[in-house]
Amino acid sequence: MEHALKKFVNDPKNFVPEMLKGIALANPDTLSYVPEYNLIMRKDAPSQDKVTIIQGSGSGHEPAHVMTVGKGMLDGACPGDVFAAPPAHYVYETTKMLASSKGVLLLVNNYTGDKMAFEMAQEMAESDGLRVKTLFINDDVAVEDSTYTVGRRGVAGNFFVMKAVGAAAEAGAELEELIRIGKKVNARTRTMGVALTSCTPPSKGSPLFELGEDEIEVGVGIHGEPGRRRAQLTAADDIIDELLDTVIRDLPFRAGDKVALMINGLGGTPVSELYVLYGRAHKRLADQGMTVGRSYVGEYCTSLDMAGASLTLVHLDKEIEELLAAPAEIAARIF
Repeated sequence: MEHALKKFVNDPKNFVPEMLKGIALANPDTLSYVPEYNLIMRKDAPSQDKVTIIQGSGSGHEPAHVMTVGKGMLDGACPGDVFAAPPAHYVYETTKMLASSKGVLLLVNNYTGDKMAFEMAQEMAESDGLRVKTLFINDDVAVEDSTYTVGRRGVAGNFFVMKAVGAAAEAGAELEELIRIGKKVNARTRTMGVALTSCTPPSKGSPLFELGEDEIEVGVGIHGEPGRRRAQLTAADDIIDELLDTVIRDLPFRAGDKVALMINGLGGTPVSELYVLYGRAHKRLADQGMTVGRSYVGEYCTSLDMAGASLTLVHLDKEIEELLAAPAEIAARIF
């Protein structure tokens, strides 16, 4: 008997709700699940002492975003189906439910569907008299526009914006201050990814795109959007060198800079391979006179089961480094 889809799936239509229910059941003291809006929220939200931070986007990028709800990061996340933006009314109802007197900050990776949904939700919430701002994240240096974006895509660098504004909100910062911090972190963050294989959405049951056995996609997006070029598979050092050199040139990062370095897995790559990539990137940065102040190796923004990785650099200053170092309590205990 042939199995087209070899995954832990019951009914593909219920994949996301079953995942969300599992997250809530695994964190009964801190998280609640509101199935009407795919909402995972802090049990103690909203707090009138802090700005509420909400994120969404499609499912399939876990731990972003539903597994990063908790103290010091998000107050709530309301994803859509796999690789699909949440309906605007999910975001609107979530915003109303979690709004505090200090306001609401919506964090959005720059993809057209997400941008439309969150902007529409912001308008509806503001018409109700709520104070809401939206901040877009666009750290991907691979392409200027893509299949699903106008402008750069938001990818794994989103974690640094989320972590920094989450820490500041927890400390009582006002909405305008969170916007300033978020924009600064986004402006200092650059990412580029590479795919070794495609990924298989449960509802599709087959790979999203085709890659030959010896091919890689350099600069791929987190939904499999084409990157800069398709190339032959080569040594790990050569692959990470291309990602690192492209990211360094883009800001640019220079000798004397202190950086955060993230090697993010896209869902189907062993952590041992991620550390191989990290070791090379760290050495190259040291050779160029840069200091790695904070290191992140693991899965932060995935593409379901895609084999591959992305490299993110953040140009640290004292403020960003302290915010990244602040404690957080989330389902995915990575930070």
